[in-house]
Amino acid sequence: MIYPKPLEELILYFKKLPGIGEKSAERLALSVVNFTNEDSERFSNAIKRVSKNLQKCNICANLTDNETCNICSNEHRDHNLICVVEDYKSIFMFEKIGKFNGVYHVLNGLISPIDGINPEDININSLIMRCEKKDEDIELILALKPSIEGEATSMYINKILKKINIKISRLSYGIPMGAEIDYLDTLTIERALKDRQIIS
Repeated sequence: MIYPKPLEELILYFKKLPGIGEKSAERLALSVVNFTNEDSERFSNAIKRVSKNLQKCNICANLTDNETCNICSNEHRDHNLICVVEDYKSIFMFEKIGKFNGVYHVLNGLISPIDGINPEDININSLIMRCEKKDEDIELILALKPSIEGEATSMYINKILKKINIKISRLSYGIPMGAEIDYLDTLTIERALKDRQIIS
């Protein structure tokens, strides 16, 4: 063992974070060692609050510290324009652009039979129910990554919601194949949103 046990344990937890390897975990852990007691306490409490207080919005499944997220509860947004995303990280990306005034729906995954992920394993049923409740004309924008899983999910949603006769569009194909939405630059996403294509 190179490090004292408490430091070694902290390094192990930092390594659980995505994109953090051994050296980065060591640097982060050694930085925490230099925190004042007050900063260490605040850091620890912030992690506890995230774990304890964050939950899924009861409408769109976005992260929130209330029953309904601040996007779904905002009366000034267009609730008939629903952007369907794979996970809540994509919402943060769209919101940074500040050009989308609709609302969202988080699927929490994509259909992937090879991985044993079927339509019932992701948040599609609540999307269908959400669309069925709407009296006005609504548009779904499918903002899923251009991959086999994204295509399969888009095709399934289009097939199911054809019965309800709603407008369905998708982001334009300026997005590279297999790209993660939350890693794209804001200009690419803004263009893809503006040039979206009707598929149903």
